[in-house]
Amino acid sequence: MKNPKSKFDFLFKILVIGESSVGKTCLLLRYTEDTFNASHLATIGIDFKLKELMIDDKLIKLQIWDTAGQDRYKSITKTYYKGSQGIVLVYDVTSMDTFEKIQHWIKQIENNASRNVKKVLVGNKCDKEERQVSTEQGQKLADEKGIKFFETSAKTNENVKEMFEYLTNEIFRNYEEKEESINIKKAKEDEEGHHKCCK
Repeated sequence: MKNPKSKFDFLFKILVIGESSVGKTCLLLRYTEDTFNASHLATIGIDFKLKELMIDDKLIKLQIWDTAGQDRYKSITKTYYKGSQGIVLVYDVTSMDTFEKIQHWIKQIENNASRNVKKVLVGNKCDKEERQVSTEQGQKLADEKGIKFFETSAKTNENVKEMFEYLTNEIFRNYEEKEESINIKKAKEDEEGHHKCCK
């Protein structure tokens, strides 16, 4: 969404989704505030944080939504897929159940989000030794879905910034391509209009 009246050039809405306790809030707080607290309370419904970054001399404002993973909140979060340009799909590498549930979340995206929404798959808590999901399993699923895969640790800050910035770049490139095709179309229409009026 372009916002010429504001001090930022673009506002992008990103959702962080996945099962409860996979570390969605921790990832969000690590990226937006550079803090980590392993014992925070579970998210109730929806919360969001803001983050600004520069891409190609454009100021991008990110509105990153932290969604509750519990079943009783899933109907609430459905409406928040609308208007989102990016989605972070998170599972916990120490929990096979959260990895298997990613398929459910992908269906939620397909049913509720825009067809052009950009996605990344994230295996969080990669600092822990008691793994149930291998890097290869995560990569295989991402390859099957045609999306980028990251393993992250909100605790150690591994790949957190890289993951969010990759996704933001993907959204921005998508906007650039759309704008370019609109400009090309407009230029062609202007040219055709010029030829018509000159005949």
